[in-house]
Amino acid sequence: MKPQTRLTILAAALSLAGAASAQEVIKIGFSGPLSGGAALYGKNVLSGMQMAAAEINAKPLQIGGKAYKLEIVALDDKYNPSETGINVQRLVQQHKTAAVLVPHSGGIFAVQAFNEKAKVLLLAYTSLPQATERGNKLTVRLPPDFTGYIGPFTKAMMAKHGKNVALAAADHDYAKAWAAAFKPAWEAAGGKVVAENPMSYNKATDFYSGVSRVIQAKPDVLFIGGASEPTALVAKQARELGFKGGFIIIDQAKIDEMAKVVGGLAPLEGSVGVMPVSGDDRPEPAAFTARYRKANPGKDPSSEISINYSAVHATVAAMKLAGTVSDAAAIRAKMDQAFKTLPPEHNPNDIEGLDSKGGTVANTIIGIVEGGKIKGQFLRALNTVQ
Repeated sequence: MKPQTRLTILAAALSLAGAASAQEVIKIGFSGPLSGGAALYGKNVLSGMQMAAAEINAKPLQIGGKAYKLEIVALDDKYNPSETGINVQRLVQQHKTAAVLVPHSGGIFAVQAFNEKAKVLLLAYTSLPQATERGNKLTVRLPPDFTGYIGPFTKAMMAKHGKNVALAAADHDYAKAWAAAFKPAWEAAGGKVVAENPMSYNKATDFYSGVSRVIQAKPDVLFIGGASEPTALVAKQARELGFKGGFIIIDQAKIDEMAKVVGGLAPLEGSVGVMPVSGDDRPEPAAFTARYRKANPGKDPSSEISINYSAVHATVAAMKLAGTVSDAAAIRAKMDQAFKTLPPEHNPNDIEGLDSKGGTVANTIIGIVEGGKIKGQFLRALNTVQ
């Protein structure tokens, strides 16, 4: 080999080594349940974030003229808001995270007590509207407001099953908020709440006594929901106790994941809930499902996987638009534009941007189990039906 050729190769190698050493790390934090009854839920959220990070790191990432690599730093809070607060302080102080994602309302509210002062962007995975109604200037609510589901769910269940409902959802803050909004809406539509018995979904696996209590009131519909696995057990045990009616499933639980626990869709016949991403045959959700299955053999993506996947892509896009990886206010100011300009392959849920308070806007698809299949319907179309 000629000396000049050796020098050229050496120079190229040194250049690549210099570029690698010059690469800095952006850290996005996660605090959610990775153990306990809600572990599957937390792991799904994290899985979506990690999928996005892998895609981002597969290409050169330049922000403000510097090269970066993205890292997701995950801590387990066991669904305990007090641990969430401790975790996020650790993520900010020790790991210098640019943003943190929290997937439960109790933890979100705990973090909102200090995130503005700590100057960290809070990515709030909850459809609870209060997450953005409190005026926190460094919060983005990732799923659309859950109250948009209540009218369509009520119409569908009353028409198919009847007007008597029993409330048997979980007893954590998010489920309580759902129940508090659902009950007056059901009654305003001419329905009756015949029983109420919230249960601790995250601490129990046997719900027979609690379910039996509400079934004795002979409801036409059961209002259930929490993390997918315990919600599925509630539905399964209700069927075993002879309940023949329909289930209203709050959006935290996923019909496809529940079906795996109860042995298919037959026990969930007549249910209404969030449409599984894997059951959405539109081009972008179908392509996302295929990519996720390839990266995670034997697993289907849920909505928390796909929405939090988009959230990471949008956060990095907002950093690019703002030209900073550390100024939380500047990044937050670009999040609406980031969501609006996400490539379709990074936005399988068709998030259209943010409302004036920082919550996402989307024409969500809900799923209704009929004839052993999940049939999808656009929420806005159902909202226009009188």
